[in-house]
Amino acid sequence: MDGSEHLSKRQLQALQTRENLLNAGRSVFLEKGFQKATMTQINKLAHTGYGTAYVYFKNKDDLFTELMETIMQKMYDVAALPFKPSSKEEAFAQILEQTRLFMKSSLEEKEVMKVVKEAIGVSAIVEEKWNNIRARFIRGITKDILFVQEAGLANEKFDASLIAKGWFYMNEQVMWELVLGKIEDDLNAVSENLTMLYTGGLYK
Repeated sequence: MDGSEHLSKRQLQALQTRENLLNAGRSVFLEKGFQKATMTQINKLAHTGYGTAYVYFKNKDDLFTELMETIMQKMYDVAALPFKPSSKEEAFAQILEQTRLFMKSSLEEKEVMKVVKEAIGVSAIVEEKWNNIRARFIRGITKDILFVQEAGLANEKFDASLIAKGWFYMNEQVMWELVLGKIEDDLNAVSENLTMLYTGGLYK
């Protein structure tokens, strides 16, 4: 039950219109790219009245950040996987799987992620959204590092927050290169190399 059974007909209609606009937005951004996409094109494809898109979204940047949240959900789910290893080997296996799933999720949304990359470079609103996404991942990684440090599996001299940033930025850079086709290595090999580098330095 999602609570929609308690909504009025008008509220349900508004939810559907919003969903239509988001779906239309995705199609227009994929076809035109971020810079060339317009709210008029999105409105037209969604078959909504003139200017209706502005009732739900301030501008195309606002609509796009909403789409980004949907796209990132798969990656959030990966980051939220339980991480309570009892050995270095167990930690390695879990980190390897998380890294592989993170990269796989981005490749499954490759075309949209290309538009995200473009949008980050030209929209302050989208860039801020991406920075918020980064911060969310880094907080989660920091928490995981603190856990393994307290469990005696990792070197406690390391600054957990700093290492978390380094680990995320390294993964982010590789992710963009995979999405843009600049790395053609096997996904498993890429994930294994990153994980060996990370765990080799952090873990005892």
